[in-house]
Amino acid sequence: MNSEIENSKGVDQRISMVTGEPKKAIRVLAIPMIISMFLIMAYNLADSIWVAGLGPNALAALGFINPLFMIVIGLGNGLGAGATSLIARCIGAKNKEGADNAAMHSLILTIVVSAVITVILLLFLKEILLLMGAGVTIDLAMEYGQIVFGGLIFFIFSNVASGILRAEGDVNRPMYAIAATTVLNIILDPIFIYYFGWGVSGAAWATILSSSLSCVVLFYWLLLKRDTYVSFSREDFKASWNVIKNILMVALPASIESLVMSILGVILNLMLVVTGGAEAVAVYTAGWRVVMMAMIPPIGIGTAAITVGGAAYGARNYKNLSTALSYSAKLGVGIAVVTGLLSYVFAGNIATIFTYSPESAFMAPSIAAFLQVMFLFYLTVPLGITASSIFQGMGKGFTSLILTVLREVVFMAFFSYLFAFTLGFGSPGVWWGIVVGGGLGCVVAYIWATIYVRRLKRNY
Repeated sequence: MNSEIENSKGVDQRISMVTGEPKKAIRVLAIPMIISMFLIMAYNLADSIWVAGLGPNALAALGFINPLFMIVIGLGNGLGAGATSLIARCIGAKNKEGADNAAMHSLILTIVVSAVITVILLLFLKEILLLMGAGVTIDLAMEYGQIVFGGLIFFIFSNVASGILRAEGDVNRPMYAIAATTVLNIILDPIFIYYFGWGVSGAAWATILSSSLSCVVLFYWLLLKRDTYVSFSREDFKASWNVIKNILMVALPASIESLVMSILGVILNLMLVVTGGAEAVAVYTAGWRVVMMAMIPPIGIGTAAITVGGAAYGARNYKNLSTALSYSAKLGVGIAVVTGLLSYVFAGNIATIFTYSPESAFMAPSIAAFLQVMFLFYLTVPLGITASSIFQGMGKGFTSLILTVLREVVFMAFFSYLFAFTLGFGSPGVWWGIVVGGGLGCVVAYIWATIYVRRLKRNY
């Protein structure tokens, strides 16, 4: 009885936090999200480090699987964002039945989507890898990919279940699940790869087993322990195309955004090959890893804004929605200033991490120069991320997608081409294209979101 009372109090506190003061809610929700994303990065890095010991072909095999895997993860993230957005809006509107139904539909969509994508990938994986140029690594890539994609449901379920919990302000338990997954993967990788002698298959099985642990834990919290705001009951489930549509209105655009970013990466790599060859691509690849780490805090804040913004929109509390938008942007920019300055000042030191060998030492000045240029990019990124997140929270997923396409494909690609080729700046022109194009796209996105929210306030 006491535990039930405590659980009820915990749920009430989380809901009050999500629907209450936006600034506090964003801070509380963002910190575990940021930690979770760093853990995911460590998780992915562990596989690469241990597989690297098997030789270049094994590492290359993972390199061919990773783009497909990231598309799958992007799909899972999209479904998770769709679940978070709709459930948060129902919570804001004090529609408990709607939140429960949205959660049930999210899990059903998880099963259906996972089954369809798994079948497609397993049937056509070899053909896809050959088209990607896997060549001599095809057998190793197939060995790894068939296992990983066979357990695809674990990755998608983990994202969706975490999205459901985040919608009601519970970001700690998803973080704990990711932490357990990361630790187990790091432990199992060397055992399976080297001690058991399973090679790349060992890395795949370590990934699957560690991910399944996360799913078991999340399944227990949601469906067995039942100490969440949303509840899962077949009796209360009401099949609704409208609910599915509302989830997919955020999920599909969010998933496509990941694909758009991958396309931009291909375009930029092609420009760099033409302007500076393999060295230019290597400089960009190394430097961009640092940029991605610096982007984790704004992304974490943006994810928190989906929940807070969604709840405010559902409650028609447009003042809180406006606060969520402006505060998330300010907080993100504030952190970006610090990370950007650190990156600028210690650019040379950071560059040595990627150039410790005699063969790569000559790239250090170029990587350092790239990082110093990216300082300006850091300052505008939070504006774009916040704008997209707020639109996702409101269920306007396709607006978020339009902003991403505008920023990534139109502005970034255009200015990179302009500076690199038309103005003749070469590879550094591509860097400045990212800064100018990305910055312009992010500012446009933020202004768009600000005008939209102000219009809501004025008309309500």
